[in-house]
Amino acid sequence: MEHLRDHGAGCLLLIMVLLCLGGAARGQLSDDFYDDSCPKLDSIVQARVAAAMKAEIRMGASLLRLHFHDCFVNGCDGSILLDGAESEKLAAPNLNSVRGYEVIDAIKADLEKACPGLVSCADVVALAAKYGVLLSGGPDYDVLLGRRDGLVANQTLANNNLPSPFDNITVIIQRFKDVGLNTTDVVILSGAHTIGRSRCVLFSSRLANFSATNSVDPTLDPALASSLQQLCRGGDGNQTAALDAGSADAFDNHYFKNLLAKKGLLSSDQGLVSSPDGAAATKALVQTYSYNSQRFLCDFGDAMVRMGNIAPLTGSAGQIRKKCSAVN
Repeated sequence: MEHLRDHGAGCLLLIMVLLCLGGAARGQLSDDFYDDSCPKLDSIVQARVAAAMKAEIRMGASLLRLHFHDCFVNGCDGSILLDGAESEKLAAPNLNSVRGYEVIDAIKADLEKACPGLVSCADVVALAAKYGVLLSGGPDYDVLLGRRDGLVANQTLANNNLPSPFDNITVIIQRFKDVGLNTTDVVILSGAHTIGRSRCVLFSSRLANFSATNSVDPTLDPALASSLQQLCRGGDGNQTAALDAGSADAFDNHYFKNLLAKKGLLSSDQGLVSSPDGAAATKALVQTYSYNSQRFLCDFGDAMVRMGNIAPLTGSAGQIRKKCSAVN
């Protein structure tokens, strides 16, 4: 299959999958939570994600980002899906940026037919992200399930707590620590930018009037800077460029190679190696992942499990929403 092309022969892939399974904190969630109550869960989610990615390959990255932005606000409780005046969809980091809501709604509708009232929207988001990664050529990892859905959104927290592409590495590390993740997780999960695209408005400050001494960010490859200037010039800031130039749609370790060549698109990406804080805290792991693809892929799966275990609602907390955009 094409989406497995970067993992070598089938036996090597199997070994890698076995090595990647386990190893991350499991908490109160489990990988067999719906095995008896909703046995078609995985096949339903995979089919919808595959169809969405066939229509637009970028959707895999969008679903991954949706999970990230959900978990960093109120924990992984599906609160990002709620509509209303306090909707997290309207927060600055999410507005006209986070995508994939319609895919989650389609999955949920299918699940309400197959096993009504059983699967939370928060779990749908986590599983959709997993298949977005897998169908982009990334690792297969066990998604721990059993989350319940939150009852409130928190737009203020979304505005204040989500890591920003304009944050320096020290600030980003602190934002990860605030939700129980560490510096290693910063590097691993930044590797999600091996797929997907970003809008000019999020990196155009690197392309002109950068500082009193440099028109263009000196940590940005000149040839890449020139092509990005052409892309963004005269636009409204919504033109998009690949986060991982040269390997935009394949989930691999090329992103880390790009950082070492000054080809990180976002300031927060390039800062992992080119900033003083990054050189001290994160550059060494970037270098490791740049030449050890299997280690990155295995570590990424484990980091996704850790991220998916940020403050989940379990037991009788929250609810199982019938419709992901509204509480019951």
